[in-house]
Amino acid sequence: MLALFILVPFAGSLIAIFFPSDQRGAIAWFAGAIALVCFLITAGLFPYVASGGVLRYRLDWIPELGLNFTLRMDGFAWLFSALITAIGFLVVLYARYYMAQEDPVPRFFALFLAFMGSMLGVVLSGNLILLAVFWELTSIVSFLLIGYWHHNAHARDGARMALTITGTGGLAMLVGLIIMGKIVGSYELDAVLASGDTIRNHPLYGTVLILILLGALTKSAQFPFHFWLPHAMAAPTPVSAFLHSATMVKAGVFLLVRFWPVMAGTEAWFWIVGLAGLTTLLIGAYFAIFQQDLKGLLAYSTISHLGLITVLLSLGSPLAAVAAIFHIVNHATFKASLFMAAGIIDHETGTRDMRRLSGLFHFMPITATLAMVASAAMAGVPLLNGFLSKEMFFAEAVETHLVNALDTVTPYVATIAGMFAVTYSLRFIHGVFFGQPPANLPRKPHEPPRWMRAPVDFLVLACLVVGIIPAQTIGPFLHAAVVSVLREETPYYSLAVWHGWNLPLIMSFVALSGGIGLYLLMRSYLAVEGPPVFRLLQGQRIFERVLVTLSWKWARWLEQRLGTRRLQPQMRLLVFLALAAGASPLLFGAFELPALVIRGIDPAFALLWAIGIACAVGSAYQAKFHRLASLVLLGGAGLVTCITFVWLSAPDLAVTQLLVEIVTTVLILLGLRWLPKRIEEPVAAEDISIRVRLRRLRDVLLAVAAGGGMMLIAYTVMTRPLPETIASYFLERAYKEGGGANVVNVILVDFRGFDTLGEIAVLCIVALTVFALLLRFRPQSDSLETPEQQRVQNAFDDDHPDRDAGDSVAEYLFIPSVIMRWMFPVTGMLAAFLFLRGHDLPGGGFAAGIAMSIGFILQYMSGGTRWVEERLRIHPLRWMSIGLLVATATGVGSWFFGYPFLTSHAQYASLPVVGKFPLATAILFDLGVFSLVLGATVLILIALAHQSVRAPRAQARAARSEKGAVS
Repeated sequence: MLALFILVPFAGSLIAIFFPSDQRGAIAWFAGAIALVCFLITAGLFPYVASGGVLRYRLDWIPELGLNFTLRMDGFAWLFSALITAIGFLVVLYARYYMAQEDPVPRFFALFLAFMGSMLGVVLSGNLILLAVFWELTSIVSFLLIGYWHHNAHARDGARMALTITGTGGLAMLVGLIIMGKIVGSYELDAVLASGDTIRNHPLYGTVLILILLGALTKSAQFPFHFWLPHAMAAPTPVSAFLHSATMVKAGVFLLVRFWPVMAGTEAWFWIVGLAGLTTLLIGAYFAIFQQDLKGLLAYSTISHLGLITVLLSLGSPLAAVAAIFHIVNHATFKASLFMAAGIIDHETGTRDMRRLSGLFHFMPITATLAMVASAAMAGVPLLNGFLSKEMFFAEAVETHLVNALDTVTPYVATIAGMFAVTYSLRFIHGVFFGQPPANLPRKPHEPPRWMRAPVDFLVLACLVVGIIPAQTIGPFLHAAVVSVLREETPYYSLAVWHGWNLPLIMSFVALSGGIGLYLLMRSYLAVEGPPVFRLLQGQRIFERVLVTLSWKWARWLEQRLGTRRLQPQMRLLVFLALAAGASPLLFGAFELPALVIRGIDPAFALLWAIGIACAVGSAYQAKFHRLASLVLLGGAGLVTCITFVWLSAPDLAVTQLLVEIVTTVLILLGLRWLPKRIEEPVAAEDISIRVRLRRLRDVLLAVAAGGGMMLIAYTVMTRPLPETIASYFLERAYKEGGGANVVNVILVDFRGFDTLGEIAVLCIVALTVFALLLRFRPQSDSLETPEQQRVQNAFDDDHPDRDAGDSVAEYLFIPSVIMRWMFPVTGMLAAFLFLRGHDLPGGGFAAGIAMSIGFILQYMSGGTRWVEERLRIHPLRWMSIGLLVATATGVGSWFFGYPFLTSHAQYASLPVVGKFPLATAILFDLGVFSLVLGATVLILIALAHQSVRAPRAQARAARSEKGAVS
């Protein structure tokens, strides 16, 4: 059920994106059904966690590294799951009527469901690394949701700000979680929660604390990272009602509660979390008073209430933790209803500007009543749910936890923030719903459709019911959550509405009366643009200055000194950095060079290498004069490398190297004509000779040093005894555990299958990037190196205006086209041969994919682009996607048999005529590699072939246009 719980929203997201845009009702009901199914699953799981039980589901991912797909639901995770799914369902129903006709609703609901799944992943993660993955996924999807109206500059800026702040905090949190896992010795959450003393007493506790708090405080918009939340209000109101009440901003406080048993209770925790929380509580409430936008007021009030929860968690008291969990639920309830009410007002009047809104009670009395009740809950009025958790907050604020100034000032700050909460709640109620009837509104106010208001009805009813009979309504669910977090430290607490006359009640009375008086005194000042005082605390200015400093000043400074459009300086810098990294172990004594032993040298092998060295040096020399000659010599050096692999008994590498040499040589040859002219440095004539010689000497020294370093590494590895190398491990286990005699292939598709899966994913991304760049690339007439070459090319194009670039290749090579076409089935058979023998003999999916791509290259060379694409149905993108899916599905398939991801299985199968033959699941993985490599290579080939057709015509047109202009 837990696995299904996570899978359903993501599956629904994939399906939702394919709905037609005109089927708004169908996609809304589909998304609502997904959310409802998730809520029903949550409700069905409550009996398992009600008594303190924990549900677990685990799929081994990389168990050797402690990385597993572990889902874990206890009472606290259940409570959050119920909030996410229940409010998610209500928001989907609300969005059905809120979204406009022109909005692309399939994209909205697809992103909405993806975010729901990501948030459920955060609260149900039972592994620290999995938690970090879902955490960053929420940042990415929320970026897309906040920037949903991407035609709006404010939406784009708000989305970028939210992603920058929360994403950076998430990366810091990831580092902290990794260190925490190393301290505990496991990344499993159960092991971490049982190691509180170990973590708190470790020397790296302070580092872990700061890194994890960076993730939590940025996500929950705590000072000084609070400023991104108001700018996220450019999102559609359903997004704000979901992300900023029950889900995204609650992820930070969820993390604080989750790690409260193992990290709280120290002085560092008290000061860092307490200072951030108190500051956020106060300035958030103060800023909310002066907002002119309804959603802006709710955004800053959200910041303040998140600060209240953070303050409670900083105190280190079990009762404070109970109050924090309780207020998480209460705030989600009344704040979601208030966001929806604000959206209704905007939807029915056409504005959210509080300076233009007044007297709406006469036009929408039901909505006004609901909004007033929710605002009263936000202000902490008795008999509403907000009052109960606020009372618990005041009760904990007056207790002594640590004798210091922060603990002393906490009750005073809490009371002042309570007064501000009453003030901005009163402004919301009185300023919008009472007073003179509004004038000059974009739309005439009226009540919304019944089902658009239904979610607000339900949430406001929950505020009332929980406020009146809390023990009978929220009590069992709160108890399950509290016990799962505090365990044996669970204190006695009461959810009674009346606790008698005490100091917290007096603080509530002071806050209520003081807030009312403050509103009456400040009514004439509430129309000012932005809050007076604390202007320096507006983090947006700091954020923008940091961005300007990083992206303009520092980046431009680095670009001026390190950036260049030329390839050679970039390569020089990369090689130098690699050389410095490789030489550092030698300098610090961490690596010892082996003794140099001179053995007999085979004259034939020495001659072979002499040829290779001559080709390499000649290629570097010819690059200055003739690029085609340089490419030919480079191919000669590659051929020598292939022969070297054969000589040293590495036939797999030899086959792959030879095939790659063929393909890359052709692809480079196709793109050779577009290389820009060489840029000569503007120096005086007498200095040219000295500058050129110094530059060449520098490049030679750098090349010799890098090559010498690679030689030392190779010599060190090859001279070590076999038992001391990792090779013996693979030689012993390749056939027994991988079912293949070809050790290299077994390593790639079995032992190091994770690496290969990552590599083919990178190859897929690179191929798509190259293809996209080539689509944008427009060859210019000056890409040919000399005016004479341009003149000849333009004349040729004038004489052959309809030629296909591929037709000329066979003519220039004096090879009949029919022979190249006949080679297609031959290369296909060769690819099949290499693929089928790869698990036991030299070959494999990568080599087979390259071999098959050679067949397509020959067809383009013989018949040209038009001829090939009229006769062959080529879909490289499908090949790439199918290959990646097949490779991934092979890894997932092992889960169904109870094995870790990508675990392969090998056995012998038997056929009547063929007899026994080896069969391994790794062959399916290799099939995915074959399909993706073939698709990626052919995709780049197609792009180059089409450019080859377009380039001569574009050059001819440019030349003719220029000639006409001159005339």
